[in-house]
Amino acid sequence: MAKTSKKVQNGCSWTCPKLLSIFHHYLPQAAMVALLSSPRKHPFKFGGRAHISSCWLTLLTLFTCASMLRFLFSWPPAAQKSNGCTASSQWAASLSVQPLSPHHLELKNLTALETAFWKQPDGAGYVPCIDFTTEFKSESVQVVAQREKYLIVVVSGGLNQQRNQIVDSVVMARILGAALVVPIMRVDPIWEDESEFGDIFDTEHFRETLKDDLRIVSSVPSTHIMFRPLEEKETPLNASPRWLRAHYRKKMNREGVLLLRGLDSRLAKDLPSDLQKLRCKVAFHALKFAAPIQELGMRLAERMWSQGPYLAIHLRLETDVWVRTGCLPGLGKEFDEQVRVERKMHPKLLTARGARLGFTERKMAGLCPLTGAEVARLLKALGASRRTRIYWAGGEPLGGQAALEPLINEFPQLFSKANLATSQELEPFKKKASSLAAIDYLVCLSSDVFMPSHGGNFGHVMQGHRAYMGHRKHITPNKRQMTAHFLNSTISSKEFDQTIRSLHEDAVGNSVVRANKSLKLDVLADPVPQCMCQKPSSFWP
Repeated sequence: MAKTSKKVQNGCSWTCPKLLSIFHHYLPQAAMVALLSSPRKHPFKFGGRAHISSCWLTLLTLFTCASMLRFLFSWPPAAQKSNGCTASSQWAASLSVQPLSPHHLELKNLTALETAFWKQPDGAGYVPCIDFTTEFKSESVQVVAQREKYLIVVVSGGLNQQRNQIVDSVVMARILGAALVVPIMRVDPIWEDESEFGDIFDTEHFRETLKDDLRIVSSVPSTHIMFRPLEEKETPLNASPRWLRAHYRKKMNREGVLLLRGLDSRLAKDLPSDLQKLRCKVAFHALKFAAPIQELGMRLAERMWSQGPYLAIHLRLETDVWVRTGCLPGLGKEFDEQVRVERKMHPKLLTARGARLGFTERKMAGLCPLTGAEVARLLKALGASRRTRIYWAGGEPLGGQAALEPLINEFPQLFSKANLATSQELEPFKKKASSLAAIDYLVCLSSDVFMPSHGGNFGHVMQGHRAYMGHRKHITPNKRQMTAHFLNSTISSKEFDQTIRSLHEDAVGNSVVRANKSLKLDVLADPVPQCMCQKPSSFWP
């Protein structure tokens, strides 16, 4: 008996029975019939049995060759797509944002260092690929059809906290088998933004994209209007699906309506595969910004992009950032004292990590945002030249122009939405912090290179979103190891640059499947491999 052959392509197995079924699909019916039947007699005579056999053999050979060619050049057939193996182009086409293409094929007259700076990382063929299991799809039918349970959520914080909480609220509703009421946006005391969900996101797109996964309604129906929502405030950090079902499902079945607040980091990041994919579907496909935001954001991105490659930086230089981190802005005694006063007035703002350490210890541990001077020095060491065009995102820095001056001196082509857009274009978004942050988000998303000056939701979400779009270069500053070199006044410029480049060789956004599976990262910041799969370069290995 012949041994069963096997070929493996990107985790998919192909056995002889599978190949035979494919050949059966492509081989013309007449040839297949001839292969399966060997008539001893034939009504037509062309000069004997040998001649007949020769003719049939020739015909079968031609048919088989033609069929094989047809098979190879039309692979894969639509009917043969298998779950998890084919990187479906529909996911790339349905992205909530269609970014501008990078300039890596158009760069000319660059030095070797500049070329290295703008070079895009190796995506290893990973593309968006969200294929839910048959079991998940079967459960979806029941979840979408039910009309008895409703989840109401109140989300808070800035734009990226809001996005993360909305993503988690969809998954929580799915876990509980409930319909989700369009999230309510809480007015944050810091941002004072009174925008509703529909002012920031495209509600219809949100509902339409997720219609096969759960019901999304604008409000609780009249049948439940007299129900008093059961409000829960005890959801622990990193709650698992099992915990949510055990604590909320029975109450929801009884009351019909459940109200949840303060969802930041309440849902565990280590979830079953289908729920991880659902998080990606919400974040990268369903959460599309409202049309006015989308239009202006992409218009500003086009203005930056049309002049050549550009770098986007998320600068964390606002007063509240210095207060929360326990760090000092380095702009002189006046501003240092201002931060200290704010910290005494609002002691709860200081993060737990910052409260345990002194300023110098926090700085050396890499817990402080990079200043304008440090950002400039880092970029120069990595190969950015004086002609590099930079878009900086973020709120008004403490110290205003003085905080930006060291960066402007080294990189005069420094832009923000304030000087890239007209006052008329920005007028509709005054006092709408989330909308302004969304505009920054879109310009950063389309940049050739992105770098945050400090960790946080914006940098993490941007890293994952840019990876999902095609692994655009993302520089993660290695603050812990490079701070000592910043403070070393004896090191030469050449030695400093070489050291900084060596520290960041692997911090550019390459697509790497982590060997250490025990390190759990949020799928929204690290979508490989849960939400992406490798596109095979060819059928045969």
